[in-house]
Amino acid sequence: MLTSALSRAGIALTAAAALTLTACGGVETSTRGGSGADYPSGTVEMYVGASPGGSSDLISRAVSKGLSDELGASFPVINREGANGALAAAEVVKAEPDGSVIAIQNASLFAITPLAVSPDEVTKIDDFDIVYGVSRDDYVLVTNPASGYKTLQDLQNSTRTVRYGTTGVGTGAQLAAALLFKTTNVESQAVPFDGGAPALAAVLGNQIDVASLQVGEAIENIQSGKLIPLSVFGPERIEYLPDVPTAKEQGLDVEVTQYRVMTVPKGTPQEIQDRIAEGMKATFATEDYKAFNKQNSLTPMELPGDEVAEQLKKDQTRYADLVKQYGINLRDEG
Repeated sequence: MLTSALSRAGIALTAAAALTLTACGGVETSTRGGSGADYPSGTVEMYVGASPGGSSDLISRAVSKGLSDELGASFPVINREGANGALAAAEVVKAEPDGSVIAIQNASLFAITPLAVSPDEVTKIDDFDIVYGVSRDDYVLVTNPASGYKTLQDLQNSTRTVRYGTTGVGTGAQLAAALLFKTTNVESQAVPFDGGAPALAAVLGNQIDVASLQVGEAIENIQSGKLIPLSVFGPERIEYLPDVPTAKEQGLDVEVTQYRVMTVPKGTPQEIQDRIAEGMKATFATEDYKAFNKQNSLTPMELPGDEVAEQLKKDQTRYADLVKQYGINLRDEG
């Protein structure tokens, strides 16, 4: 999910990037068997289920840098991209529950991806403890001015098949777009891409009619007039696109968001979780991190783990009910 805005953020986080470990690398981790009072006593591996440069990666690096500064230890980011984050999640599940391995994970992996994969491929949130919420990354439906669509109503009145791009199977972008077209009965064709960057390129090139993207991926091209925003899919309008109405405002039962949470292996001592949460809250309070959020169009979702877990369970049920209600097959619909 590459954008120029995210790229600038990546440059700003060069120091943290130096801590990256590739899939082939590793570090000796010595944070084991300690109490919350002396945590962390050594390096803490921080997995991210995305490639370097994407929003998930950059958010992880921003938090990693903050935790390093606040807790006085190294929190190297380890990229283990693939399967919408499931590969990174698998690394955390099998780790010792001692705080030596942590990960910021996407809510969609637990609430949406299970609706698109077989039961044996499902990653369960019950295999983790949620430490703290991080931020929300809203979706926006955009079109190229050359498409002729200027509003969501124009799209609903379309007399031709609408080709829509998403950022992959089992993602919030896919679910939001699928719900939109099912609830409006607009004839459509899904065009899945492997991430936000190629989907963005396709809509900019007018190769597809619309694309469901994260706001941070699309906002610069919206501001420059190269893309027209038709709707956001969050529960309310967002500060970065205040004039763009939500789908619900426009009469459609479509609310899909992406948010990220800090997780640890199930059974990690509460005092260690509390130390991580303390470091995160201190990070969130810094001006550098607040600027990072604004630069990348992220809405803070800095909530205690139990509150985030409750929201996640509600979303799991709501998405499953909507998919059933509208007969959506995410596996086959891009």
